[in-house]
Amino acid sequence: MTEIPYIAAIEMAIHGEMERDDSVLYFGQNIATSENDKFLQAFGPDRVRVTPISETAEIGMAVGAALAGYRPVVELYMAEFMLVAMNQVVNEAPRFRYMTGGQVNVPLVLKAGYGFTAGWAGQHTGTIYGMFMGVPGLRVAIPSTAADAKGLMATAIRDDNPVAYFHHYLLTLEPGEVPDGEHLVPFGEAAVRREGGDVTIVALGYMVGLAMNAAERLAGEGIQAEVIDPRTLNPLDMKTIIESVEKTGHLVLVDQATRHGSASAVIAGEVADEGFSSLRAPIKQVTALESTIPYSQPMEEYILPSEDKIVGAVQQVLGQAPVGA
Repeated sequence: MTEIPYIAAIEMAIHGEMERDDSVLYFGQNIATSENDKFLQAFGPDRVRVTPISETAEIGMAVGAALAGYRPVVELYMAEFMLVAMNQVVNEAPRFRYMTGGQVNVPLVLKAGYGFTAGWAGQHTGTIYGMFMGVPGLRVAIPSTAADAKGLMATAIRDDNPVAYFHHYLLTLEPGEVPDGEHLVPFGEAAVRREGGDVTIVALGYMVGLAMNAAERLAGEGIQAEVIDPRTLNPLDMKTIIESVEKTGHLVLVDQATRHGSASAVIAGEVADEGFSSLRAPIKQVTALESTIPYSQPMEEYILPSEDKIVGAVQQVLGQAPVGA
């Protein structure tokens, strides 16, 4: 095991897969800066392409390369800019395999930063992974630890389907223990980050850390929270979530996205459909308020989930106190 930052774990996975497989390519606007030119030096301009500021061109080129038998990784600095290439992301890459009867695969990875960062405002801090989890054929990964960042990226590159891989800006320099050598994290297997018998907290991406801190505070009140990190949204490991709800009887969902149409709303619906009889109280969702992310940092903090809001939600579902946050 080696302790390295989250972003270094992602780069380690890409570098390792490029060494292992000559068909892996790396496209992006910022990948040949002074801090990243090791890729260009190691693999040359045929496999490492610095692209113009055009996500439509980047992703379109990646779809074409994937159809030709390559495995491109596309670096998108901000996830929102994926939206300018929605036709390629939603209407082309995930559908070609089905539409050709399995004659072609589109094995590409869209690596995109997401989330609030303190003052990046409306078009640079969105949490948009939820809108992609309902696209058939498109896999969605949201690692919360450095080890998973490496393992999920390696798995994403080897997957024959297109993968949207979302990493949170605030985790970039977060250190963590990462397995040496080859490390793969299978898609569709949630991680139980903390075991408990009183309430299940399902947290997504960066929210996992907040949920773990909230769980520690709740333990001081005698409340044992089980914290589950789905790690991938498509496929989604509902089995682990349902089993936890059957044990605790209570569910709190923590998602940085706005609630309507979010991943937490989907999970809440699945639990209501498959595990309703296990619930001893209504499901509680801790999400962002229905707003564009404001530039003002105090306003940004006001609309986003926090440890206090998670603690309050747990107290509410357990009937111990009203949500005060």
